[in-house]
Amino acid sequence: MGYYRGYILVRLKIVGKEWKVVEKLNGLTSKEQGEDWKVTYATAIYGGWDVIVECAFTNLNELDKIVTYCRTDDELSNWIEETTTLMGTKDDFEM
Repeated sequence: MGYYRGYILVRLKIVGKEWKVVEKLNGLTSKEQGEDWKVTYATAIYGGWDVIVECAFTNLNELDKIVTYCRTDDELSNWIEETTTLMGTKDDFEM
């Protein structure tokens, strides 16, 4: 079984926190038994968004956990203004 791949685009409310967000999210993994997701890559980007986050997961509930973490974590919620999420259609990503 492969993994789905998702991308979370992040717009910050505080300019200059890009690398703090990247540092906090890069390598983030599931901690609960029965879950199997991971943030595989995060980096600052140019354009209308400030950070892109790539993640791998096996079901939509896991993607929801990652996005919810980005929006509700104490530090991240102070830095992040908005997110939008994109998801691949096939579970063909291997970790």
